[in-house]
Parts: sequence; C-alpha cells; structure tokens
Amino acid sequence: MSDFHFDRRQVRRNFGRAADTYEKHDALQREVQSTLIDRLEVYTPVPEVVLDVGAGTGRGSAALKKRYPKAQVIAMDLALPMLRQARHNQAWLKPFARVGADAYTLPVHDRSVDILFSNLCFQWCEDLPRLFAECARVLKPGGLLAFSTFGPDTLTELRSAWAAADQHAHVARFLDMHDVGDAMLAQGLRDPVLFAERYTLTYPTPRALLDELRGLGANNADAGRARGLTGKQHYRRMLDAYEAMRTDGVIPSTWEVVTAYAWGPPEGQSRREGRGDIASFSVDKLRGSRRKTPFD
Repeated sequence: MSDFHFDRRQVRRNFGRAADTYEKHDALQREVQSTLIDRLEVYTPVPEVVLDVGAGTGRGSAALKKRYPKAQVIAMDLALPMLRQARHNQAWLKPFARVGADAYTLPVHDRSVDILFSNLCFQWCEDLPRLFAECARVLKPGGLLAFSTFGPDTLTELRSAWAAADQHAHVARFLDMHDVGDAMLAQGLRDPVLFAERYTLTYPTPRALLDELRGLGANNADAGRARGLTGKQHYRRMLDAYEAMRTDGVIPSTWEVVTAYAWGPPEGQSRREGRGDIASFSVDKLRGSRRKTPFD
C-alpha cells in the first residue's frame, strides 16, 4: 500500500512531548473536528458506545459526550500525556473514559461500537488494511465510522522548501484519498463516502510554522528519516527557499483534509485478505443451521 512506514514509538514520543502545548496550536484541528461532529447527523439512532480514536487532549471527546449524553464515550490515544491533559476537558456531570491504546489494536469487543470517531489521527497509520480491519471488527453492524485525515498535498510548500535544501525526508508523507477508500472497501466497510478540502494557513515566518508543528507533536516520524541534527546550512537553505514563496506578506501552508464516512459491515460479510475472502460468524448464529443427513 505504501513505500514508507512511521516509527510508532517516535509518534508516541512526539505527541507525548506536545501534550502541554497542543491546545495552543490546534486551531485547524478544532475547525475540522467541529465540522466532523456536525456531520454525525447522518447517524440517526441513539448510540450506546462512542469511541474517539486519537483523542489527544479530549476536546472532541467532550463535544461527543455533550452531543450524546447517554452514551459511553471513550477517549483513546497512543500518548498517555495527552490523556492526562484530557482530564481538564472533562465535564463534571458528563465525564468520558480515557484509555491508552493504539488505533491498530483497539481494546474493545467485536461489534461493540456504535460510532467510531477519529479527528486527524489516521494519517499516522500507514498500514491501512490493518487499520480498517480493526475498525470493521469493533463496529456494530450498521455502526458509523467517521474520520478525518491529512492527504498527500498537506505541507506541500514545506516539503518543496526542504527538497531545495537536501534529499532527506523531513516532512511526513500521507496517503492518497483513493488508497484510503480502496482499503475501506477491502476490509468490508460499507458505502464509504470520501471528499477532500484544502485549507491554507498563513504564518509570519517559516519558523512560526515549524514551531506550530512542534507544538502539535506533528514532527516527522517517518522510519526512514535522517537521524541526527540537520546542518545549519541545510536549514538556512530551506528557510530561504520557503521565504521565496511569501505571498502578500505572509508564508502560506497548505493542509489537505480528507473526510470519510462508512458503515459497519453486517455480521458474516467477507473481507479481502491475502489468502482470499474471509467471513466470520458468532457461534450462536451457526446453531441449528446444520441439517441432518441419512448417516446421522
């Protein structure tokens, strides 16, 4: 699916270090989150269990609990310092649970989640078959998967500026919307809908953008990234290349946001894997289905 891999330990470290500063820099994340929550109106039942994957400091979990006060809302994140910060967003009368977990291995039962929500987290999961197989596993039949993620045009100016400085990977790479959609279908998720929107944020200097990325924990965690400190000359060349893109007195930064929805598969629906199609049923569903033969 992809020719790059994220270092999961580095992703955890980056976001753990940014727990105290994240909410100072998350204006885009909050905007996308608000829109994603508003679009949950496509799910009309009253949910019992809502799972927020990559919950960060819990702003989204708090908003979900406010929207669904009778539901059990669970905030999950890879970085425990983020979840510790999330307690500050807890409402006394509307608390949500906080659980440390990886999106690849969600610690919940099969077919137990009504809404699986994730705001700008899945871009750190390049193994899409594994990710969406896990989403399909935990969703109830007809449950809703709603998520946003970054597309490959995100930070294109910064990537171009670094390319003018050296040949190393300094900016995270993200997967194309079509690859995401194909992977959702392959794992049995039903009727996926995806669309992309572009946001252009502006900064007074390239360093201000870099400071924001660091404050968000969105540092490069590509397993193939160059190790060690970047040389001053290379860093200076990158800054100069980015300065050349200044428009109307500001530094532009493009963020491609992919929003997607899909529904949990019915029990027993097959999904494609390397060995062919696989279908699963509970034991209860098989009881009484065996016909007697003359040899019984």
